[in-house]
Amino acid sequence: MDSTSPNRPPAARDRDDEGRARNARPRDGLGRPLPYGAAGVPRQPEGVVRAPEDTVAEAQRLLDEGKPFHAHEVFEDAWKSGPGHERELWRGLAQLAVGLTHAARGNATGGARLLRRGAGAVEEWAVSPAGRGRPYGLDLGAVAAWARDLARDVERGEPVDAGARAPRLRG
Repeated sequence: MDSTSPNRPPAARDRDDEGRARNARPRDGLGRPLPYGAAGVPRQPEGVVRAPEDTVAEAQRLLDEGKPFHAHEVFEDAWKSGPGHERELWRGLAQLAVGLTHAARGNATGGARLLRRGAGAVEEWAVSPAGRGRPYGLDLGAVAAWARDLARDVERGEPVDAGARAPRLRG
């Protein structure tokens, strides 16, 4: 839509309360922008600091609801606000959620690439001193295997229902 649309905010560029550029268009369950004025899925609030267990629970809920884009935002908050030694774990989980998002949107190349990148990141973190065991109950080996299996299916052209193909983070 152009800036003359009656449903578009009057400013030339959408901005948040702090003046940062932020697209105000509503989004669907996979994070795709919808036309101004359309009913969309509520966005995840940004910058929420959660306990790691709460991050995993909230992300799993969103994944189960078929909202991997929103789950990625939850993981991204943990990545940005958590302790430095855990950043790669949360970044890898965010990549897996974005990979599922792209796969469900029909982007096989991007989806498979992000699923494999995220799988590698969580596997690497799992063998690090910080990742030994099942941190926060996460079954990182099973999550990585899920991602690689889904990447193969996506590359074979299989359609992806995000909710039906959601990973079990805690096994």
